[in-house]
Amino acid sequence: MEYPSELKKEIMEQTQKFQLEGFLPGRGAENAEIMLVAEAPGKTEIKTQIPFSGQAGKGLDEALERINLHRKDIYMTSVVRSRPYSVKKRENKKTGEIKKSYPNRTPNKTEIRLFAPLLDFEIKTVQPKIIVAMGNSALKRLLGNHYTISNYHGKTLQQPIYELSKNHKSYEETEESYFIYPIYHPAAILYNRKLEKTINDDWDHLSALIQKKVD
Repeated sequence: MEYPSELKKEIMEQTQKFQLEGFLPGRGAENAEIMLVAEAPGKTEIKTQIPFSGQAGKGLDEALERINLHRKDIYMTSVVRSRPYSVKKRENKKTGEIKKSYPNRTPNKTEIRLFAPLLDFEIKTVQPKIIVAMGNSALKRLLGNHYTISNYHGKTLQQPIYELSKNHKSYEETEESYFIYPIYHPAAILYNRKLEKTINDDWDHLSALIQKKVD
């Protein structure tokens, strides 16, 4: 998606203050009825410039195939458009050499608020019938901090969502209501195999919701 140039420029200038790498725009049909909102791109996504690349991408593709959806028919984005990373130092016990690594991390509230205007712009532009909040960062950004995936996954919520206020200092509820469907991020199964049935069931429920609200 093409974002307003001045808005993107302003945001990217501010990212220099944080441990954020690169930029990955949202991708997909800009008239999509289904919008997937994740947390942030990882190292692979920044390199390939393709949302949901790598192992998480395989999980998403399997889920989409399960319910007969295709990437070209949906819109994919995230609450932060750059990769949040941390700096880790590790000493080689044999040589004493210190090596640095830069793993992915969860974005903080300030970083999420920094990119909030882009997500607001995407939602207003695409006007999806269903917003799929994938993981806690996405769900909390849209509905507030008291919402968690563990409590709301697989449930259909119809209500206003949060957008950034004009002074960019807080969030305010939209006048419009949206269908929000919280679901575990596809990568969650990589860390907890016990979630497999739950995740599959949630995608099946999403399929039924799509048929009801879209068809």
